[in-house]
Amino acid sequence: MGTRYAGLVVVMALMLSPAMIAQPGIFEGHGDVGTVLHPGSVEYDAAQRTYRITASGENIWGTADALQFVWKKVSGDVSLTAEVAFTTSTGDPHKKAVLMVRQSLDADAAYADAAVHGVGLTSLQSREEKGAATHEVQANVTAPKRVRITKAGAYFYMSVAGEGEELHLAGGSMKVALKDPFYVGIGLSAHNKDATETATFRGVEMTPAPAASGQPKLYSTLETITVASTDARVVYVAPGRFEAPNWTRDNMLLFNGDGRLRRIPADGGKVETIDTGIATRLNNDHVLSPDGTMMGISDQSQEKRQSLIYVVPIGGGTPRKVTEKSPSYLHGWSPDGKTLAFCGERNGNFDVYTIPAAGGEETRLTTAEGLDDGPEYSPDAQYIYFNSIRSGLMQIWRMKPDGSEQEQVTPDDGYNNWFAHVSPDGQRMVLLTYEKGVSGHPENQDVMLRMMTLANKRISVLAKLFGGQGTINVPSWSPDGLRLAFVSYQLVP
Repeated sequence: MGTRYAGLVVVMALMLSPAMIAQPGIFEGHGDVGTVLHPGSVEYDAAQRTYRITASGENIWGTADALQFVWKKVSGDVSLTAEVAFTTSTGDPHKKAVLMVRQSLDADAAYADAAVHGVGLTSLQSREEKGAATHEVQANVTAPKRVRITKAGAYFYMSVAGEGEELHLAGGSMKVALKDPFYVGIGLSAHNKDATETATFRGVEMTPAPAASGQPKLYSTLETITVASTDARVVYVAPGRFEAPNWTRDNMLLFNGDGRLRRIPADGGKVETIDTGIATRLNNDHVLSPDGTMMGISDQSQEKRQSLIYVVPIGGGTPRKVTEKSPSYLHGWSPDGKTLAFCGERNGNFDVYTIPAAGGEETRLTTAEGLDDGPEYSPDAQYIYFNSIRSGLMQIWRMKPDGSEQEQVTPDDGYNNWFAHVSPDGQRMVLLTYEKGVSGHPENQDVMLRMMTLANKRISVLAKLFGGQGTINVPSWSPDGLRLAFVSYQLVP
């Protein structure tokens, strides 16, 4: 009997995976996740608090992952921080060393990670639910010295620091609703199923995320998203609120904040303030002229402190008032440059109006009860698209430029849809989508950027984010129609 039981113990021990036996450093175990050709390993130097991971694996991406993962099972909010470095510069440029929070050890599990690539690209990645596709927000820094991922409720944030810098928010966030308990750890994928790579993680710290004390700090992140891949990239991040990017012909982004209009290169760079003269209380309703030489702005610094529409040279200068009545909120400029379309409140009702860009009499185009807002011309000038509450939920409608033939465009799919922006080729339309129970277009909400193909009304999700008011109030397609600009928001404890 003793021999039988001893043999059983040996067999059971052989069946245990390394993840069930090893306890490296602050973690509980390690092992390969997904299909890996060459088994991975981890070495822990207690004196240096350094982990050296060697791994194979095809990728951490798509609907399933393959990596060596060193983990601890935890619950609640948590931060994981480390210095990350590859031991060689060879191998696939997109090999990934990650700080990861993962629902399970299944290859297709929901997760979020801060991923440092061999080429230096650093991204916040996530898979929203089991078996779903992976998405990413690329930081506007490369090869940071130190990286942190923070779980705060259902949201994940990434912070980075260069040599001699303090950790700072990298911008963007992702929502992944993980259930307690889950796995937190470090990992590596070679991005090549036939190869092995090695990376070191130094000064690894895992701490409970700090409890919120008082109001969380608001950050705004200007991002661009590539429509074909839905990959997003951070252009600029700053504390406080800024809003509503336009995309210029010369690859600049214009956005408003603190009552002023600012510009930055679309791929990142220095932020400059545009001189708009007396107009110093701009809101997020501004557009560019079709020839790219002028801006139309909505400002509430004068008279009754209600929004009026002005035009000003694209580089800044003295504004010229267009509307006499207020409030008026600019949204569209006709392709021939002659007419502006705007939302105006007159006698307690918000409707769509047009007015000559040179100034003159305004023309009312909608008369339905409730809010009609966000008018924008199609590139071929055949329609004005706008959003209307007349059917119960906010939906996208369109009409001829004279106000005739008004028809609903979006299906009754249970969402509130705002601010339709038609692509430069006139084939697609991006819109801001709120849940059914949300009234108006408030800030600090879970929203989606969705894309509709106009020919067949097929809708797909471009991004899920924390945003709303200020995210995409104005036209923000790149001139080539390949990317969109938007603003996301982060409430960091």
